Amino acid sequence: METWHPGLQALAATLFTWFLTALGASAVFLTRRMPQWVLDGMLGFAGGVMIAASYWSLLAPALTMAEEGTLPAWLPVAVGFLAGGLALRAIDAVLPHLHLGFPMEEAEGIPTPWRRSVLLVLAITLHNIPEGLAVGVAFGAAASDLPGATLDGAVALALGIGIQNFPEGLAVSVPLRREGLSRIKAFWYGQLSGVVEPVAGVAGALIVLASKAILPYALSFAAGAMIFVVVEEVIPESQRSGHADLASVSCLVGFAVMMTLDVALG
Repeated sequence: METWHPGLQALAATLFTWFLTALGASAVFLTRRMPQWVLDGMLGFAGGVMIAASYWSLLAPALTMAEEGTLPAWLPVAVGFLAGGLALRAIDAVLPHLHLGFPMEEAEGIPTPWRRSVLLVLAITLHNIPEGLAVGVAFGAAASDLPGATLDGAVALALGIGIQNFPEGLAVSVPLRREGLSRIKAFWYGQLSGVVEPVAGVAGALIVLASKAILPYALSFAAGAMIFVVVEEVIPESQRSGHADLASVSCLVGFAVMMTLDVALG
């Protein structure tokens, strides 16, 4: 894999993360219902993974790279981080979507007659954009031979995102089945939510390959986008159904798992 083009590396890594989304979504063939506490725990775990990945796999390398430039190291990282969050907020305000467990009256984005199931899938798709972007940017950074970015670190990020995508796929398909969709449709929509990751991953890798100067901004942009998703979507959903303590502990476990992966492999 070391000899592959970074774009191809990013594609392979994000196809892996998509596959684990599809694998999680396939659980709908085994059960129609999943205890809410399981879904909340999985969401909490996913949030912990994303928070840890945002720092160890993205912000820390961005700060190391920024130290090589002429600007204060914190400046490009802060700019990129805030830009990532604001970009996701802009998409969130426009794209019609509905978070899991929320009534139709709380759908966000531009008003639309689309069905509830479509809006649920779009919410998870929005969630997956920064994940794919983060993986792609990490592989592009590793190919630039700059301090703080390694191929092992990019692989660790992809592995961590993939691990949290498994419960994420399940957390999409099972509620869709509960909404009345057939098992095949629930699986199809569940895995479809992860298809955006390879697209965002390849785009992220190619963008950072165009210029080393944008790497600190790109890495921190991906981190800001992921943190926005965690704060705006993942954690509130995990806390909504009365299993706040379990979701919080699961978040800590997810954080520890991603931190361990990044430190051990990166």
